Amino acid sequence: MSTEKSVWRKAFEWHEERLPLVSWLDHSLGTKYPVPRNLNYWWNFGSLAMFMLAVMIFSGIFLAMNYTPHVTLAFDSVEHIMRDVNHGWLIRYMHSNGASFFFIVVYIHILRGMYYGSYKAPREVLWWMGILIYLVMMATGFLGYVLPWGQMSFWGATVITSLFSAIPAVGDSIVTLLWGGFSVDNPTLNRFFSLHYLLPFVIVGLVFLHIWALHVPGANNPLGIDATPADKIPFFPYYVMKDVFGLGVFVVIYFIAVFWFPNALGDPVNYVKANPLVTPPHIVPEWYYLPFYAILRAIPNKLLGVVAMFGAILIMFVLPWLDRHPVRSASFRPIYRVFFWLFVANALMLGWCGAQLPEGLPATLSQVGTFWYFFHLLVVLPVLSWVETPKPLPASISQPVLKAAE
Repeated sequence: MSTEKSVWRKAFEWHEERLPLVSWLDHSLGTKYPVPRNLNYWWNFGSLAMFMLAVMIFSGIFLAMNYTPHVTLAFDSVEHIMRDVNHGWLIRYMHSNGASFFFIVVYIHILRGMYYGSYKAPREVLWWMGILIYLVMMATGFLGYVLPWGQMSFWGATVITSLFSAIPAVGDSIVTLLWGGFSVDNPTLNRFFSLHYLLPFVIVGLVFLHIWALHVPGANNPLGIDATPADKIPFFPYYVMKDVFGLGVFVVIYFIAVFWFPNALGDPVNYVKANPLVTPPHIVPEWYYLPFYAILRAIPNKLLGVVAMFGAILIMFVLPWLDRHPVRSASFRPIYRVFFWLFVANALMLGWCGAQLPEGLPATLSQVGTFWYFFHLLVVLPVLSWVETPKPLPASISQPVLKAAE
């Protein structure tokens, strides 16, 4: 028996000398990776996002085996998946609802980073990688929404791609390139299917860089102070078990949506086959784009609207320099905390406005919300960086725990 163990041990050591995969995993996610001991459940959403990425890739591969990217067959091939392919309905609902749940966990992950100041030095590159992942996610989600080739798919593709025509000089050429012709048609669908299949693997590469950028400075924590070696514990088994528990709760909620409310987050108009001759009365994108759609429509000028819509995302790249306050966590910044929740409420209001017709009260609120969105980032954050006096910070992560125990 000992001889057999020795053989396996030698084989393992031989492999590790040439490709130290197990050592790398242990260093990155195992007993050798130290993590602050005070991470709460808001830190679970990074691992939940990775889980949803895996679900989307594997369910997407299965769907691609049965999908036909042709304008006369795409809608029917989706119905074939739903009705004729064994468990095809389940995979399709996992994929369509998975997109929404993927965005939910990523939005919470981003807001958690904003609340606890995880974008501040020395984690600026980590923040950039996260925003890049979000941008590619948005592109992937838009491309995927077109593939069922329903009414909202077709007209959503027409409206969104037409926005590029607002770019001076080259706009029309970009639209023609995206369409593969002079209207949204079969070349467009083929382009979108190819890119929708490719971009998730780009996200995987960006996630790898994101984790790498995380491991250089180490994880932030709810107190926002630098953790000493004494304030850290191994990622495995402590946070692995915490992530597993959070994953269990999340999966229950996810499958409740998949089995009982699979169409709650979709648009019923998309269950009608695409017809270029019939325009839906109200064209809206998926819910996770609605705040930016409201920003687009809030500005009457088409070019300025497009600039504002993309600027609302790209401005996040300079967030570490807009908020230069030395204290990271909002737990010690009471004024910032109030404005943070106002920012979240404003984003939710913009989402509601994006789902309404651009007239009356929703149109006015869209303009107010757009103003406040940029005012918060460009004015409020820099001013608070200069004038806000924070609460006293603890000397270490352990100090609040020891005080509570006394």
